[in-house]
Amino acid sequence: MIKLVVFDLDGTLINTISDLGEACNYALGLRGISGHSDEEYGTMVGHGIKQLIINALQKSLGISDAPDPELVDSCLKDFTEYYVAHIDVHTRPYDGMPQLLAELQANGCLLAVASNKFQQGTELLVKEFFPDIDFVALMGNSPELPLKPDAGVVRYIFEKAGIGQQECLMVGDSPTDMQTAKNAGIEAIAVSWGYRPEEVLKPLAARIAHSPQELSQFFRELEIIA
Repeated sequence: MIKLVVFDLDGTLINTISDLGEACNYALGLRGISGHSDEEYGTMVGHGIKQLIINALQKSLGISDAPDPELVDSCLKDFTEYYVAHIDVHTRPYDGMPQLLAELQANGCLLAVASNKFQQGTELLVKEFFPDIDFVALMGNSPELPLKPDAGVVRYIFEKAGIGQQECLMVGDSPTDMQTAKNAGIEAIAVSWGYRPEEVLKPLAARIAHSPQELSQFFRELEIIA
């Protein structure tokens, strides 16, 4: 019986790509470096904001080696300041996700977030868009735990909740999320509305939800929702 569902954030609960892209383009533009489209940023996100900056710089500069560390750090500083100040200009929950979280909570299911987004950004967005959900943990990128797909963050969550791994399920939109679940020894459901094409999820996910309504049906089949 599943008692705890751990959700990825960006691309799963909320669509953040336009605000992430604008912040990255702002940091690049200050240095006269060309930016990228939302679609291009969709292929770069998911591994933390520092890696996002690195990916964007590599694409803009046409290089495969790591960019200059000082350039990365200065871009990261400007990105973070801009992003925190404009974090919810375009960002919104995916239609149906607030209602689904509320339904899960009403059925006694414990809920948590495990994201590679920096901790401040994770907390700001979850508290703004899901104020009525009592998450047992809101986990972004922190110095104490490695980024996903390392299983540490998920193990920390289910141990904090007092839940065994067989009682925990992960929901995410990327191969990283599916690999995280595998590394943690827990079940997973992929969602297709995020930033990765369904083709890359199919080899990794036993279940793929194409809408929050289909995700809800999966939860009913697993008897998480009555």
